[in-house]
Parts: sequence; structure tokens; C-alpha cells
Amino acid sequence: MRGRSDGGQKKRLITSLVVVAIFLGFLYVYYGSIFGSSSNGASVLEYGSKSLRKFGSSYLGGDDEAVGKQYESSTKLGLEDGEDVAPKTFPVCDDRHLELIPCLDRNIIYQMRLKLDLSVMEHYERHCPPPERRYNCLIPPPPGYKIPIKWPQSRDEVWKANIPHTHLAHEKSDQNWMVVQGEKIVFPGGGTHFHYGADKYIASIANMLNFSHNNLNNEGTLRTVLDVGCGVASFGAYLLSSDIIAMSLAPNDVHQNQIQFALERGIPAYLGVLGTKRLPYPSRSFELAHCSRCRIDWLQRDGILLLELDRLLRPGGYFAYSSPEAYAQDEEDLRIWREMSALVKRMCWRIAAKRNQTVIWKKPLTNDCYMEREPGTNPPLCRSDDDPDAVWGVRMEACITPYSDHDQKAKGSGLAPWPARLTSPPPRLADFGYSNEMFEKDTETWRRQVESYWNLLSPKIEDDSLRNLMDMKAHMGSFAAALKDKNVWVMNVIPEDGPNTLKLIYDRGLIGSTHDWCEAFSTYPRTYDLLHAWTVFSDIEKKGCSAEDLLLEMDRILRPSGFIIIRDNQRVIDSVRKYLSALHWEAVATADSSSDSEHEGDDVVFIVQKKLWLTSESVRNSE
Repeated sequence: MRGRSDGGQKKRLITSLVVVAIFLGFLYVYYGSIFGSSSNGASVLEYGSKSLRKFGSSYLGGDDEAVGKQYESSTKLGLEDGEDVAPKTFPVCDDRHLELIPCLDRNIIYQMRLKLDLSVMEHYERHCPPPERRYNCLIPPPPGYKIPIKWPQSRDEVWKANIPHTHLAHEKSDQNWMVVQGEKIVFPGGGTHFHYGADKYIASIANMLNFSHNNLNNEGTLRTVLDVGCGVASFGAYLLSSDIIAMSLAPNDVHQNQIQFALERGIPAYLGVLGTKRLPYPSRSFELAHCSRCRIDWLQRDGILLLELDRLLRPGGYFAYSSPEAYAQDEEDLRIWREMSALVKRMCWRIAAKRNQTVIWKKPLTNDCYMEREPGTNPPLCRSDDDPDAVWGVRMEACITPYSDHDQKAKGSGLAPWPARLTSPPPRLADFGYSNEMFEKDTETWRRQVESYWNLLSPKIEDDSLRNLMDMKAHMGSFAAALKDKNVWVMNVIPEDGPNTLKLIYDRGLIGSTHDWCEAFSTYPRTYDLLHAWTVFSDIEKKGCSAEDLLLEMDRILRPSGFIIIRDNQRVIDSVRKYLSALHWEAVATADSSSDSEHEGDDVVFIVQKKLWLTSESVRNSE
């Protein structure tokens, strides 16, 4: 009996070893090979022992105790000479993470056991993973991925394989949001309240306001728009032909791919929600806010969400509201309309126009109305020590932001019409102690630098190669201003711990957001064609954040075949070079900074291109 038992144990042991060998072979095949423009076709597990340790991340199913021990990330890119710690390869994320947005990932909320108030949309706000829970793998393109269709054709159609989600086409089939046609998804320009096209709807709003030629830009005085609950951003798409740029905003909710579609189309857009915290834009940024059936309860919490719009609107700014409450006659809609009308009246908004399904309110030009209200009227004015431009992680308050003494005297924003405002010194320059001469010099400096960038890129790009650009440290927005004649738009990002110059950028008629580059940006993977990183690596190194995490984040948001312009010191550039193979990036050009710029110092310009690569599994799935 014992002898037979031992023989059975040996057979079971042999069987177990065979199973383990087969499983390891499967892992090698599944994660092993990548294909694309790389000439050597290197395996991502070529140096498997180091890479596999990084699969301890809880994004990929590792246990929490292992995570803390196995997490490895280099804070500094530049180490002692001869000490090469850059990885030879990064592992590839599995298919669960093809659309990973780390700080908007529901799995993190569940894993961290966060107690969030769903009634005020806290679960749609940013909740970033701690360092030990961050993903550190490369996100592959979906099966069948193609280089995106170029602008302006992309406004109306995208490749279905790039965003393989068609539920909105079925759910909104009667509203002309989008239609599936073979390998493409087509956008007829419809919306919940403008089935017959955003262009006609936009012209009707201009007509309601008596703007000349039914053009909403009103001879250049209306330039920046906030579209809340934007759907697939057709409203913002059709504004562009009128020289109006919209920040199209929507959460990663049940219509979770709407912002992904917007960016794939080449339309400015951002993942965000009116929840508990201020939107990452300074006060007095937009001439118009827009909500077309955006499903927001504007009466909640003493009107706190309307008051956030009030903070963001310029003096005399408009709020265009298309919703049943504006026209329906049933009891509930009438109740909401009466209460909303009373609220905005206390906020000193007045009706500028009302027709059919739409009402347009106008914000006052001065503080006079606020001063004339009865004592104790709600909502109150914000405290004098409240900074209306402080936005990063700042909670909303149900109060009215009054104008400064300067704005009160100016009786308006004091901005030049577009496009003159792009190069006119913004009125808020004085807030930073900047002179008009400093502004003009900065504008000219970046004009020359951008011209140099385009010369370096010219062997690799055509006129329509680039559309979605990001300036990761925008300062006064002069990089974006220099691109005015290119068929591009720029997301200007201002670091949350630096001078809050984003209000200067909006005053120039540009758009952008505040952000902390120690965290992931609020966008889908594969959404930008070019990233401009001026001393961003040096900045996060001073903060003690991981440069390796930043490289992975840049790879996440960059489209395949997209470009990165890194402008930093030589040590940073040399260190980034060590990561090129692991990231599947390719060096395009290197240049010394020109000697005619006062703030460049010893900066070096390094341009890289992200290769298009696919996992073996993606190839099989797309065949």
C-alpha cells in the first residue's frame, strides 16, 4: 500500500510540473512578443525577472502585502555615473486596462474602501492610487487599432476599432449623437436638444442674443466656452469654425466613453464633474457656460453648482440652459423652474433671452446688484480671504464670488476681442507683478522656440499630423499662442504648486487645466499627439516624485506615433534616453537651446516618437 501511494505521489508531482511548465509557457507567449515599427521586435519579457516583480501591482491582481515589498520606482532619473538602473523593458498591462485612467478608476475606490457620497458625485471625482498601488506597465492599443483619422475629417468620423464602444449609438439613436457605419463611427452633429445639428442650434443661440450675423463669437468678444455634460462634444466641435474654443466636460459615468470619443475626434475635452470640489479652472475664465439636458440638479446644496459656474463666468458672461424645466408645463418641471428662477435672481443673474427649449441668463458686470440685496440674502458673498483662483483639491462653497475693485471699475473683463487678445497683455498680469514688456518678450521667445521645434519635427510630420497637443508646464501660454496658425489645439497645464498663471492663459483666449504631475492626468489613454515638457522632470524630482511614473503616464496619454518634446537639463535628457527601448520610444532629434532666450539656461531639446506596437494577443484578436 505504501509503495503504491509513493508511486501515485510521483505521478502527481510529474503532472504538476508539466502543468506549471505549460502555464509558464502560456505566460511567455501571452506577454512575450510585441510587434510594430520597432525593427528588432524585442520581447517585453526579455528581462523577465525584473519586469515580473512589478506585476505585484493590485491593478494586475497582486495581493496587498506583496505590493509594498515589490514596488520599485526610481525617484531620480539622473544617478551616479555608471549606475544604470533604467529597466530594459516594462511589462504590458492586460486587456482590463486598455482604457485605464488611474485617478478615476473605480477599482481603486473599492480597494481603498473609500466612503464616498454618491448623491453628490464624489465617486466621479479624482481619487488617485498611492504609490504602492500604481500600475507600472505599458498600456497596449486595442485590437485592430489604427492611426487616428486626421482633422478636420475626424470631427465627423473615427475608427471604431480605436474606441470599440457602440452603446451610445444605440442608446442615443434618436438623437443623432453617433452612428456605426462599417469600420467607422460617424458623428452627424446631433445632441439631446439639437437633433438636427449643433450648427443650427449654435446659430439659434446667437440669434436669441441678437449677435450680428447669427455668429456666437459676437465679433470676437465671445471666445471661451464651458460645455457641461457635453456628450460626445458636438457642440464644442461646431463652435470651432466660429473661432470659439470650448472646454467640453463630462464625467466617466454611465456614458463613460463620451470624452474618449471627443478627444479621438480632435475636440478639446476633459474628464471632470460638478461634485464637491472646484473645477480646475480659475475664476472668470469663460464667456459662456452651456448645459443641454446635462442631467444636473442645479438646486442641490443651496445652488452650489450654479455658484461654481458663477465663479467661472466672466463679468457679463452667459449661461445657456436647454432643459425641460425651461419650457415644460408639468407640475414638477414648473416647480424646478420657479425655484431655479428665484435662485438665479438672488445671484443677480437676469434673463437675456428665452425661446422654445432654451433660456439664457446673464451675469452682472459689477458688484452693484450684490450690494443692493437685502441683508442676510442667500447665497451670501464669499469671504474676503477666499481665493477664487485656488482650485486644486479645494471644495466648492455656496457663495458668490464678488469682483475685485479693478473689475468693478472696469465694468467688464477689459479683454480685447479675439484674435487680438491672444497677443495683448492680459489685464491680470499685474496680479503676478509681470510687466507688459515681460509678457511680450515671453511671447516672442516661445514663437522662436516653437518655430525651431517644427523645423526639428518637419522630417516626421505633415500639415495634418498633429491635432491634440498638451503643454505640460504652460506658464503664460506662449507655446500655444505661437501655434495659432497651425490646425491644432493645446491643453495648457499649470502645475498646482507654481504661479497660478492659468487665468492669464484664459485671458488670452486659450484653455487649460491645473494639475499635479506627481499624479495621473484626467484623460483616457492614447488621447494626445504631442506633449511638451519644459523642465517638468526637474520640477517633480525636486518634489520627490517618481520620474519613472511620469514617463509611464506620458506614454499612457500619448497616441501611438505621437511625439514628446522634452526641454530640460542634459542630465535629465541623458537619463530619459536609457528608457527609450523599454518604452518603445524612438529618438527623433536633439538640439541645444538657442542662446537668445533668457530663461533656458543650459536646457537641451530632446524629441522622441512613440512607436505603434501591438501585443501578440491584440494581433490574434484583430485577425
